[in-house]
Amino acid sequence: MRTMRSQGRSGPDGVSLHGKDALQLLPQKLGEKLMPFQREGVRFALSRDGRCMIADEMGLGKTIQAISVAYIFKEEWPLLIVVPSSLKYPWIEELEKWIPELDPRDINLVESKTDTMSIGTSKVTILGYGLLTTDARPLLEALNKQRFDVILVDESHYLKSRNAARSKILVPIIQNAKRAILLTGTPALGRPEELFMQIDALYPRRFGTWSDYAKKYCNAHYKFFGARRQWDCRGASHLDELHQRLSEIIIRRLKNQVLTQLPPKIRQRIPFDLPKDAAKEASASFERWEKLMSSESENQFVEVMSLITHMYKQTAIAKAGAVKDYIKMMLETEQLKFLVFAHHLSMLQACTEAVIEAKASYIRIDGSVPSAERIQLVHRFQNDPDTRVAILSIQAAGQGLTFTAASHVVFAELYWNPGHIKQAEDRAHRIGQTTTVHIHYLIAKGTFDTVMWAMLNRKETVTGSALNGKKEYLKAEVGDEEKWDFLNFAKAWTPSDTMKGDSEDDKDGIFFSHFEREKQHDIRSFFSPSVNKEKKRKRTGDSPSNGSPLAQLPEGAEPVRTPEIQSSDLKADQGEDFSPQVKRFRQVSPSSRRGGKKSPLSSLCAPRRLSAGLQAPHHNQKWNCSACTFSNSGLLLHCEMCESPRNAQKGEIYTHKQLSKILFLLMSHSNIPTLSQLWHVFLIYNGV
Repeated sequence: MRTMRSQGRSGPDGVSLHGKDALQLLPQKLGEKLMPFQREGVRFALSRDGRCMIADEMGLGKTIQAISVAYIFKEEWPLLIVVPSSLKYPWIEELEKWIPELDPRDINLVESKTDTMSIGTSKVTILGYGLLTTDARPLLEALNKQRFDVILVDESHYLKSRNAARSKILVPIIQNAKRAILLTGTPALGRPEELFMQIDALYPRRFGTWSDYAKKYCNAHYKFFGARRQWDCRGASHLDELHQRLSEIIIRRLKNQVLTQLPPKIRQRIPFDLPKDAAKEASASFERWEKLMSSESENQFVEVMSLITHMYKQTAIAKAGAVKDYIKMMLETEQLKFLVFAHHLSMLQACTEAVIEAKASYIRIDGSVPSAERIQLVHRFQNDPDTRVAILSIQAAGQGLTFTAASHVVFAELYWNPGHIKQAEDRAHRIGQTTTVHIHYLIAKGTFDTVMWAMLNRKETVTGSALNGKKEYLKAEVGDEEKWDFLNFAKAWTPSDTMKGDSEDDKDGIFFSHFEREKQHDIRSFFSPSVNKEKKRKRTGDSPSNGSPLAQLPEGAEPVRTPEIQSSDLKADQGEDFSPQVKRFRQVSPSSRRGGKKSPLSSLCAPRRLSAGLQAPHHNQKWNCSACTFSNSGLLLHCEMCESPRNAQKGEIYTHKQLSKILFLLMSHSNIPTLSQLWHVFLIYNGV
């Protein structure tokens, strides 16, 4: 995006905010580390009086630019940093690295909704999105009372939903601050409507009201279906004008523009056939899909939702055998280090089995691994040449982490929007990478993969036009079919007994390699009351506890989710799973054994009742999201990572209105020709 600089502005102590003098305020180590384009990013922020979005492509060092801007305005601190929960400790590490004068005791890590004592006295407060809920009255009062004049918001696309609680809480705080820097490599994950809340947080009403913005840039209009009408703002319009106006408040650089020395990123699609039985099952599912799409009966709605869930899971299990063979093939190349991204727990299990059967050292990060342990696992992969594979959840490990030691990235599964896919790709393709990064997408023919790949490319064309000024695609050449022909003959894979909780011995044998097993605790310890896993950081200055390489035993596949496809009152990942769920097992990390004081966590407001089936959580217990596996505080009613509701059970969480919206949004962005039939189901249940 084009940078536009203002004239004659001055900053702290009269220092010019767009000249070289401002950068001379930085600590020597920090100032010398900034690359030329990063210096330009800092100057752009200063030319906007410290209110802008840095939307550089993933891997270009947005964090160091934001820290530089915040440091220049240090006389206006205290500083508030809002981040995803998984990035709390990486941010602490970066602050201590680049601002040596910052004492560890100056950094206040907010760990609960009642952990407010140090907010008014600390120089820096770090806060996770997950704590910004309507029942966090003590925390919200403390934040408003403190009045932060300098705010950094990492992964600001978390604010894309106009009706999400965190958006309603955080946007006014950003608007009231003197300086606010939003950071994201994916400002819009799928459509222009996802940009509005971020823009409005920086410059209220600059693009008019939501209605004005939606009509002009989202092609918003009423659609009539018989006598009914529905407001539709999921489209895109006037993208060239939107791109031009965004360039006034957003600076965005792509890697191929500023890092000419960075090795290229090469994508390949690896298509393969399923085993005969699995292919028949997939074909039968598509036939059932077509029948349901042509049905006019409103009673088919729950069946459609169940089928979507089933097909997504079915694809994961059907292709797992081929994925295992592919991983083993890659391990035959000595010293090759690579990442494997997956979504369902069944696929994560299959990948884990493949690595252990090959007797290779690995790490695994899914939603159950505490934030303090993730950074230790990253360091291990980066620095230990014997640790060759990182098995990663797309949601839990797809952003904010650096894996430049890897030269290959394998996607065992696809995901619902291109933003998350590209975020995951760029864990390896970023500053510090010295070799070409090869991205391999394993695509099972005749499955839900084909639908999702088409959907990803459609969304990428829209976001590319708005943000980069040109249409873009997930360009991936088809790999040499002869080279990957062995995948067509992979044996079918089925979840082991460990996923059903039937075999203690198998659990140890499959998921814990010989060099890790001795570190593990009895699985029965999971059923004892949980202990606070992360010690207080802000006053003791203790380093994070060492993490175990594995922190979760995978079990049944996760439910289908429709993330990031609607910024309405629907949360990002409210796809419901109508199939029976198996019992979940998790290994307790060593850090949870150390004990420590528990803070009395109590809310002054009773949690909002979502349904008869959703009970108020016990405040000392963590819970694992059934969708993305993220380990959440017991106070949260929705997953911090993906916003899926807690304890989603069949028929308990969603109203017909909510479910019909989910169905409509998912299918309207899929490769389905019978959209009018979906509208019929949607309108009947929506009561519009």
